[in-house]
Amino acid sequence: MKSPQALTLIVALVFAIAVYFLAGSAFELSNISVAVVAFVCAFVAPLVGKANSVSQEAEDNVTTLYVGNLPYRANEAAVRELFSEYGQVQSVRLMKDKHTGKRRGFGFVEISSPDASKAISELNDSEFQQRTLKVREAKERPEKSAE
Repeated sequence: MKSPQALTLIVALVFAIAVYFLAGSAFELSNISVAVVAFVCAFVAPLVGKANSVSQEAEDNVTTLYVGNLPYRANEAAVRELFSEYGQVQSVRLMKDKHTGKRRGFGFVEISSPDASKAISELNDSEFQQRTLKVREAKERPEKSAE
């Protein structure tokens, strides 16, 4: 896979070339003004790419934890509050049965990566609303084959 910087450069060049030809044919501009527009666009596109790479870096610093044996009455706010004591919580997803809509007793917490191991060690086998939690790093979901 190509690096984000290389992809950004490719996008900038393609964008600049496209603007050069489109602006030249659509408007009766001089070659100098079209070149200036293309040049400016070549610098704007990488800035857009940097915004995407910053959000990717934020996602890279997050670890997803599996939380099992949750009480059925627990809600996202209560689980968020519990994990917030150990680090910055990005999101909480408690799984529900798709037919009944009732909670299934497990979920996932996205927490900042540096804090994940502390949350696991402190909360695994701890009691929460009269249930003993099982907390570990979540495994990647295997890709479903299209058979």
